[in-house]
Amino acid sequence: MSPQDEGQPPAQQELESALADLTSPAPVDFGLWVLQRVGISVERYDTYVRLDLDTGGLYVAHSPAAITGAVLESMVVSTEMFEELHWIRTQRTAIRSTTPFPGLRPALRTGRAKNLPVDLTGLSRVEQAVLRAVRTIPKGQLRPVSWIAREAQVDDTGVITQALARNPVTLLIPCHRVTDDEGTPCDAAYLPSTGAALRAAEGVDMRRLAELTQRGALFLGSDTTHIYCHPTCAHARRITPRHQRPFRSAHEARRAGYRACRSCRPITA
Repeated sequence: MSPQDEGQPPAQQELESALADLTSPAPVDFGLWVLQRVGISVERYDTYVRLDLDTGGLYVAHSPAAITGAVLESMVVSTEMFEELHWIRTQRTAIRSTTPFPGLRPALRTGRAKNLPVDLTGLSRVEQAVLRAVRTIPKGQLRPVSWIAREAQVDDTGVITQALARNPVTLLIPCHRVTDDEGTPCDAAYLPSTGAALRAAEGVDMRRLAELTQRGALFLGSDTTHIYCHPTCAHARRITPRHQRPFRSAHEARRAGYRACRSCRPITA
């Protein structure tokens, strides 16, 4: 009993206790309901949901037209922090909702989010080109920065690292699938442990890749098809050990009579 309660009549204490038991948190989308009730246009704010994934919670905000932000729960200390960061970056209030952007759940479930509309306003043209290239990396596969540079037509790898660090839609633009040219992950936007968890959830075998790197194998070829790929390419993973041919460079592969995979499109020069 608090000091304030000591001077109150027992009946009043019982009444206050009973009223306290009746209180409950407002529904998740109460704020959204209020805005809609008073006629505030949906064009003036974003809504967001919190989704549970195998790797933890994910906050995803969207306007009526596109995803405007996505942050792993491990990257913020509270819901309020996510809302504040979203406002700082977009100058748009994020209102909690229970309805995700159309197609968001299946995109997260399958890891195929490249067709979801994403708003990259605020990033430079070059940064947007980098992130669009990153969006094309398939689930469970990795690509080196040199590949990103070619796809985005960027000469400065420092710009690529900057774009990865400024990625406003974590996971939906899968920066955890980017490595340096020696195979070390470029986890510029979050802790290495977070990137490791995301790659593990997609079945990326980093130990195997490290072993290939130690052997100097940047590419894997098949001696039956005479095609070489990035080691995480879906086609490379189907090559049985007895038919694998490791290559230190594209030049070495071409000299051996192998051509580049048309799916993962490894660097050819």
